[in-house]
Amino acid sequence: MDETSDEPPTSAVFLDNCHFSQVIFNNVEKFYVPGGDVTCYYTLTQNIVPRGKDWVGIFRVGWKTTREYYTFMWAPLPSDAHSDTAVQQQIQFKAYYLPKDDEYYQFCYVDQDGVVRGASVPFQFRAEIEDDILVVTTQGEVEEIELQNKNLHKENEELKASCASLQKQNIDLQEELNKTQELQHSLESLRSNTEKLELELNSLKKENKHLKELDNCKEAELHQLKEQIQNVTSDKERLETRLKAALDHLDQLQSQVLNYEKEVENLSRMDHNKTEQLESLKEENRQLHMTRTQQKEQNKEPERCMEYLKGTEAKLSLCLSHCLQNEQQQNRDLMQELEEQKRLFQILQAKKNEADEENRKLREENDGLLRHLSQAREVSSFPVVSQAQASIPAPEVGGLLFGNPYCGEITWHSVLNRKFTAASIRKCPMCDEVFPEDIETSQYEAHVQSHILECPLCSESFEKSNKQVFDDHIFCHGLE
Repeated sequence: MDETSDEPPTSAVFLDNCHFSQVIFNNVEKFYVPGGDVTCYYTLTQNIVPRGKDWVGIFRVGWKTTREYYTFMWAPLPSDAHSDTAVQQQIQFKAYYLPKDDEYYQFCYVDQDGVVRGASVPFQFRAEIEDDILVVTTQGEVEEIELQNKNLHKENEELKASCASLQKQNIDLQEELNKTQELQHSLESLRSNTEKLELELNSLKKENKHLKELDNCKEAELHQLKEQIQNVTSDKERLETRLKAALDHLDQLQSQVLNYEKEVENLSRMDHNKTEQLESLKEENRQLHMTRTQQKEQNKEPERCMEYLKGTEAKLSLCLSHCLQNEQQQNRDLMQELEEQKRLFQILQAKKNEADEENRKLREENDGLLRHLSQAREVSSFPVVSQAQASIPAPEVGGLLFGNPYCGEITWHSVLNRKFTAASIRKCPMCDEVFPEDIETSQYEAHVQSHILECPLCSESFEKSNKQVFDDHIFCHGLE
């Protein structure tokens, strides 16, 4: 019946142990014409893993075991045997091996263990009856056909019921199999846990034995530790006594520090007072500069006295700045070395007295110079420059012809524009150079401006010949 000589694997497994839902047969005809090849279409679900000895057989309806096949074909393996989706397959039965009677048959998929994994609906091998052919039968044949139809209908109902029960049994068996696998996994885990616990128990027994041996040693060590604790307690009491004495000494030191801080504050206030005195001296120096400039315009003879005054002023400024720097440095040293506070304070006080004495002498010297300048002003008279300058009206600012170079509010440009715009003959007030009438005003102003130095910080103007005064002015800005 088979076109091959090998016998397919079968078994004596009954229908109750089969799983018909794992392979589904598709497009099964009710009738297949005898004498022609038959193509069987089926679907392998994800619940079955196809193997090399699986086969598809044609069974007569009513079979009991897989050994009752009529013919079979080896089931081809799909291209992807481990796919998680359903796979469509087909095989072809040759007409020579097919049944020749008109009994009911069905396709069955059998795995290599001989277990049925799927079955098709019944079909017959006979020609399909045409609707337009008149068939004449006797009453007995009609009754026999009706009886056969009733029997077939009854068998069909039984097969459906059997198929439903088999599917239900398959689901139950799958659930039982899953539970069995879970129980098996849990049993294996319990076995492994039991082995681990036995190993841990043995190790704990060994540790218990070792701990008992150590307990005897620990008792001796405990006795020694008690003696050591007593010694430590006595040391602690001695240390507490020393700590109390140290805290008392610390309180004394803190009170001394507070006293030193108060002394430092007093020195800071004195430093602030000296700064104010320095500012007042700067103001006096500025007024002296203004007076000196006015006197120079009136009489050039006291210039030597003014130069001496300038040197004296510079010396005074430098001396005061050095004294102030020394006092600030000494204040920082006092903050760092509190223990030498009283001695350093006495040194600073002595230096302060010397600076005050020197300031007093310088002031007396400045007063003498001012008296000398006032006497020289009464004796001297203004030189006559030219007939053109005699017609120029008297200046309004400080009595100076060309303005006060130390005054930041009146610039040389404003004085020149006011004094020399209407003059027919122009003469430089610095170098007495005479310019022609047709010279441009910008050239004349540029020449006069070349004799002037302007402060970049306060825009105050100075004569270029008195560069020392300009440098002292810049130095005073650095002290601010």
